[in-house]
Amino acid sequence: MSKQILKFAIFVCFITILAGCTQKNKEVQTESDKVNQMKAGMNVANYKQENITVQNSLEATISSLATQMMVNKKLDTSKPLIVTSFVRLDQFKTTSEFGRVVGESMIDELSNRGFNLIEFRGQMAISVNDKGEYFLSRKPHELKKEVPSTYVVVGTYSRQNGKVILNARVIDNITGKVITSARATYVHGLAHDCTMFGDCPPMRTIKILKET
Repeated sequence: MSKQILKFAIFVCFITILAGCTQKNKEVQTESDKVNQMKAGMNVANYKQENITVQNSLEATISSLATQMMVNKKLDTSKPLIVTSFVRLDQFKTTSEFGRVVGESMIDELSNRGFNLIEFRGQMAISVNDKGEYFLSRKPHELKKEVPSTYVVVGTYSRQNGKVILNARVIDNITGKVITSARATYVHGLAHDCTMFGDCPPMRTIKILKET
């Protein structure tokens, strides 16, 4: 009887030690995962610090944004992706031709990098008139009512003296979680950038009066 008790006690001790080792391995693995995640984050930060700073052309600026997005390993390039127009930093409901051009160019850059782009502005049918054929629209009643679970690229721009600062991020449209982000500065060197944004004040006119 005593031998059976001894064997059982040894078995219990063995199981306890094994469970402790398993728990310890899980803790070590968890800590290792945290360290690896921090290292990956630092690698992304270092890459951005070295590569995103300043660009002298709009094309290079947009390319930099797209490249930065790909560096983050959390981004699933196979998931459907929607790109929206970039908006003013101080007015999220206001864009310009500049913001629309950046958005359109981002579609090209991300598509060429293998992302699964979705064109959400497609109408329910192609419209035709005597000037051409059209599929894209910005009229809500002409668009599809729903889009699938996707990533959404949103971006802002801020006009500074001689430059434009652009920030972009990829957001999960269900959870609102920011999956990845990018930043770039476009240095255009223009003293007056209103020609880029189409908001130059009207030219002054001089009224000519006929003497009497």
